[in-house]
Amino acid sequence: MAGVFDSDIFTLSSLTAAINEVQYVPSQIGDMGAFEAEGISTTSLVIEKDGDKLGLVENKPRGAPGTVVGGDKRTGVSFQTAHLPTTATVLADEVQNVRAFGTEDSEQAVQTIVNRRLAKMAQRIDMTHEYHRIGAIKGLVLDSDGTTELYNLYQTFGVTQQTVAMSLGTATTDVQGKALDIHEKIEEALDGLSYTGVTVLCGKSFWRKFITHKTVKDAYDRWQAGARLRADPREAFAFGGIFWERYRAGGPVKIADGEAHAFPQGVLDLFITRFAPGDYMDTVNTLGLPLYSSSKMLDHNKGVELEAQSNPAHLCTRPKACIKLYEDTAT
Repeated sequence: MAGVFDSDIFTLSSLTAAINEVQYVPSQIGDMGAFEAEGISTTSLVIEKDGDKLGLVENKPRGAPGTVVGGDKRTGVSFQTAHLPTTATVLADEVQNVRAFGTEDSEQAVQTIVNRRLAKMAQRIDMTHEYHRIGAIKGLVLDSDGTTELYNLYQTFGVTQQTVAMSLGTATTDVQGKALDIHEKIEEALDGLSYTGVTVLCGKSFWRKFITHKTVKDAYDRWQAGARLRADPREAFAFGGIFWERYRAGGPVKIADGEAHAFPQGVLDLFITRFAPGDYMDTVNTLGLPLYSSSKMLDHNKGVELEAQSNPAHLCTRPKACIKLYEDTAT
């Protein structure tokens, strides 16, 4: 085992390749594929904001001067990528006398230990990505403390969040009409831009009130002899031209119990993820990867310290098109 910590296992390229091969349990929003992700070569990005809307052209006599169409009034909105580092250690005592299993040699056994550490670090970062994606849908991306703002998208883009009070606590509420309200607010926010559908992610209490509301139950009681009512109550379904889905919370990664968030699908670059390069000399001005990992020898050769990091920006470019829903009224 002498010199095992000097092996190629612990190079930046090897560790980064290994951590990007870690298989995760797909996160709910990440699994939707709503966020278009790519690497960038800088630690900041600019989103163009177009202040003009499409307008109608006035009918004029033939030969008359045409309606003047001015240049686009574009402004750039800048964002800094977040920096999410984690650390772990592999001590000499952990690899001493490690018996290689089967045909593994000693280096392969050490690689197994390293990969386990990398997997834990990657899963922690991946959970943070999901936390930031939820924030982007809400229009407010927060740091891990739950209060520090990383990106306030409504403030940045100068728009106000749209809301719909669903009044699910009232039996006579026209939930179909509320669904139409959501569609119309999204249409208005997109200025006529087409979209392919609407998804709503629901908090726990909101979901329970929604699926048990008389209007919703009556609709599915008449559809396929109530097949929906006999299905798993956690399963997503369509109602009012909208796909309603219960968000399964995990620790701080959640949607508030009495709330839900609606957003359109099929809108180009509505949700984007950009990964900046790691803060290593080897990665300067290269296209960013989702994860990086590096190592540093501990004092007196007692082991190595591993670092894993990601440098993402999860953003919504049209936050006004994401509608906040309340199970009853805004609080």
